Parts: sequence; C-alpha cells; structure tokens
Amino acid sequence: MEYIKSKEIFLLMRDTLKLIHPRLMEHGSRVAYMVYKMLEDKGGYEEYELADIVMVATLHDIGAYKTEAGSLSDILRYESRDSVAHTIYGYLFFKYLSPVEDLAKVIMYHHMDYDQLEKVDYKYKELAAYINIAEKMDIYFKAMGSQFDMHMFHKQAGTKLSEEGLEQFYQTAVKHDIFAKIQSEEYKEELDYIVDFMIFSNENKKKFLEMLMYCTGFRSEYSVVDTITTVCICEEIANKMLLKEDEKELLYYGALIHDIGMLAIPREIIEAPRKLEPEEMKLLRTHVVAAEKVLRKRMQEDVLEIAIAHHERADGSGYPRKLKDSQMNYMQKILQVADTVTGLTNKRSYRDPLHKEQVIEILNEEVTKNRLNRQIVNTFIRFYDTIMQRVQTESAEIMKMYQTLNQQYDQVSKKFKVWDK
Repeated sequence: MEYIKSKEIFLLMRDTLKLIHPRLMEHGSRVAYMVYKMLEDKGGYEEYELADIVMVATLHDIGAYKTEAGSLSDILRYESRDSVAHTIYGYLFFKYLSPVEDLAKVIMYHHMDYDQLEKVDYKYKELAAYINIAEKMDIYFKAMGSQFDMHMFHKQAGTKLSEEGLEQFYQTAVKHDIFAKIQSEEYKEELDYIVDFMIFSNENKKKFLEMLMYCTGFRSEYSVVDTITTVCICEEIANKMLLKEDEKELLYYGALIHDIGMLAIPREIIEAPRKLEPEEMKLLRTHVVAAEKVLRKRMQEDVLEIAIAHHERADGSGYPRKLKDSQMNYMQKILQVADTVTGLTNKRSYRDPLHKEQVIEILNEEVTKNRLNRQIVNTFIRFYDTIMQRVQTESAEIMKMYQTLNQQYDQVSKKFKVWDK
C-alpha cells in the first residue's frame, strides 16, 4: 500500500525542516529553483533527474539545522563564517541516512572554491558548482535589494566560482526573469511542477521517513532515541497482540513520525533541567498541532490519525482533541501506551529513567483511571523484559551511529579545514 506519494515525501521533509528555521528553508527553495532552471536551459537532463536535483539543492544546507536557530538569524554572516561545519555535517547526514547517498558529496562540495572543485573526481561536481553560484546570488540579492548586481561575482569566475556556471546563470536569469519571480514568489509554481516527477520506491520512501525521524535529533539527539523506543514498543505489542500486517504497517509509520512537531519547540524547553512551568507546558503541547499541520494532506489519513492521537486518553483528558475511548482505534491506543513507556523509561533532563517496578505501577494507575487500555498495558507488562531488551539494543545502535557520524565529522573537518578561511 502507498502511504505517501514521492512528491509528498519531499514536501514533508521541506515543511518539517521549516519548523526549525523558515527563512533557511525558503533560501533552500530559491536556490533549488535557480539550479533547476540553469540545468533545464543547459539541457541533457530528464525531468525525473531535475526533480532529484531540486530535492538535494533544496536540502543543501541541511547540516545548518543542527545549529541553534539564533545563530542563523543572519544567513549571509552564517554562510561566510561557518560554511565548513554545516556542509560536512550535511554530507554525513545524507551519506548515512538518505537513500541517495551518491548525491551526498554535492552538499559537502557546494562551498568549495571552483579552482579546487574542478580537480575533484566526482560525477556531480557541476551540480555542486551551480549550487554555490545560486546560493551566493540568493543571499546577496536578499541582503542588498535594489543595489544588487548579479555581475558583481564575475571577478570570481574561474577561481571561486565556475566561469561556465556563471555564464549559464546570467543567460538563465535574463531568459526566465529569475529575480522578479523570486521577488513575487511565482517561482514556487515552477518548483511544484518539477517535483511532480519525483519517483521513489517504497523502500526509499521508508528510508526518507526514517531520515526525517533522525531530523528530530537537530533539537536533541535523545529525541531520536525516544522515537526509536516508541517504534520498538509499538512493533512488539502489535506482534504479541496479533495485529494484521496492514495495521502493523500503519502503526509503524504513525509511531515513526508522531513527534516531528517537536522541531517547532525551542530546545531550552525540550531540555529544561526541571519540570516545566504551566506556560511552557502549554507551548510544549503545541507540538501535536504543529505535526498535524505538516502531515495533513501529505501522509495517508490513517497514519496521520494514529500519529496525532499519541497524547489522547480514553477518559477524554488527553490532548489536543480530548478524544474518548470509543473514538479511537487499537493502533492509536498502542501508540499511547508506547509513548507513555518511552517517557518513563528514557532519561530526561530533570530525572533519571524509572525502574521497571515504578513503570508498571504508573501504567496500572493509568489503567485504573481509565486513561490507558488495560489489554494493551497488560500485554506490555507481560513481555516487559523482552520488549525492553530490544529497545536497549536498538537504542545502542542509534547512539553508535551518532558516534560514528560525529567521529567522521571531526576527521573530515580536519581534512578540509582549509575551506573555512
């Protein structure tokens, strides 16, 4: 069954990252548009190839989302000061987590001076060179307004920027009135047209959604561990309760994306070393609404309804809709139990993980209060040790991946520190 279309995968990733920093994502979209039109004019690309290029060009700054949003308030200053860090992290993120790892080096090379880049043996180095040009054009156009002159970069032709790429940009900009379309935002219609040609296999769609889940780590690495914990518990309970295969799949996707709205919540609230104040808790709870806005019309409705019900409770005391038991299905109720267990068994900034006996006591209290489903809770308690052993194994793998990513980040950073002059 198709739970999400290829185009919607891209739009979902774009809209989710926009929760962290809207201006940076708008920048990515404009750069993607410029590169798309340059390559379309140059010729030699099929529409599905241009669609894939638009995706990578839009996400070319994905490594920057790991930086605090406050540091990104001035994109021009950020790009000139800290370009190496985010290009390398973005490269590794794509390399390890995306199904298009062959395009990952585009992200790493897109800030490299052209006189260095042309010596690199890489199939897509032209794309990296084009992104470099488009990025500079967009940043300075937005910063300088009416004083901007696209020919101001011509003195860098053949050294910092590709001479051929600049000439192609000049022709494309005039032919398509690029800057006027960016100013009026007409360019978005042309981007919408080309992304219709994205074609991903179901396996690649799944990997993109998993990559999206890893994006929650831009706020906190432990957010990823939380999601993996919840997914594992959901899968184990579903297996023990003999859910149908299609129900298991719906539950898997719902659990995978249920917390992406947390990207809209400031890190100082997520990682507060204390219990939250009432106003802070009110803000934290908006993560469900933020997730619904992003997921609505992107994911299949059944997956959406599972994801956004993870804080509902059978007695109607949950949020945001205050649904009651009869208004919810088993998959929603399993996710509620799994999410509750995750909150109890994983470390929090203000407390250590709770012990098994404490977790079971709290779950039984929630059942007594008619907040969680008795059969589901009993199933989890019965297989507690088996389920939590799998959680521990999966979580260790996630942290190992992060450690590998960070170690390689340090190694690659040292190798290419010459860029960061």
